[in-house]
Amino acid sequence: MTRDCLATPVPFSLGTAAPRTALPAGACDCHVHVYDQRFPSAPGARLLPPDASASDYRALQQRLGTERTVLVTPSTYGADNRCMLQGLAVLGEQARGVAVIDGSESVAQLQALHDAGVRGVRLNLSLGVTGSVDSILPLARRIAPWGWHLQLLMAPDVLASLGGVLRNVPVPLVFDHLGRIAPAQAGQHPAHALLLQLLGEGRAWVKLSGGYIVSATHAVDDPALDALAASYLRAAPERVLWGSDWPHATASAGLHPVPDDALQIDTLARWCDQAGADALRRVLVTNPAALYGFSPVSTSSSPPLSEGLAP
Repeated sequence: MTRDCLATPVPFSLGTAAPRTALPAGACDCHVHVYDQRFPSAPGARLLPPDASASDYRALQQRLGTERTVLVTPSTYGADNRCMLQGLAVLGEQARGVAVIDGSESVAQLQALHDAGVRGVRLNLSLGVTGSVDSILPLARRIAPWGWHLQLLMAPDVLASLGGVLRNVPVPLVFDHLGRIAPAQAGQHPAHALLLQLLGEGRAWVKLSGGYIVSATHAVDDPALDALAASYLRAAPERVLWGSDWPHATASAGLHPVPDDALQIDTLARWCDQAGADALRRVLVTNPAALYGFSPVSTSSSPPLSEGLAP
């Protein structure tokens, strides 16, 4: 995707400018939600954001320079994946999905999800209305035949108590939103230590997403996030991903300001600059291709990282 696009407003994203960082070809945003009020919210759902479609998201792709997308069924819909699947149909081969299931699905239903592009399931123990800690192993065993991963979101105290369980999960684990570890907890909380161990053991992946959620100031570029991000990039650079979390449902709920997604990209680039010359391409291209099954991208088609900053 070229970087000569005009600045454009994007729904649910602050600002209009493109990032200063030119992204490599095949860059993937690994954490996006879509919403459509034609699909009913689940009983007890706490986040009820306005409609945000895959077509709306294409405007953000044009602004940022990403080409691939991972759609995640949000807590709003419980285990109803129809809205996410609708988005996958719009975005096509350059998109993959992370569904929510309750474990009662038939083999045919799970195969249909796989055929539609689903490559994992999410268990949200923070805001979700489906599943519990006791669901971790049964869900993992249910999805193992498809080669999917289990994506987890939970409070640090809960995570810290689950080391024995998580080391027995028969599928890869993915922790979104920086493991929900607050910057002040980096190097201090046992959940952070556990996550670093799981990364180092090759059992887990982590998304550098939702930094503005875990930041005490809710700032995308909060310097307090730097050490937390660096810890993951040091522990397992081949298992780190990035996601915008567009359309920022927690911002729609008034929990913090709407973030500037271009600034999110530039913050990621700053983190990766400290992690090695190829770190940005690895986080945005190579790692997502490995986890989600995207086609490899030739490095010759990507701009040199020395050209990453526009004048």
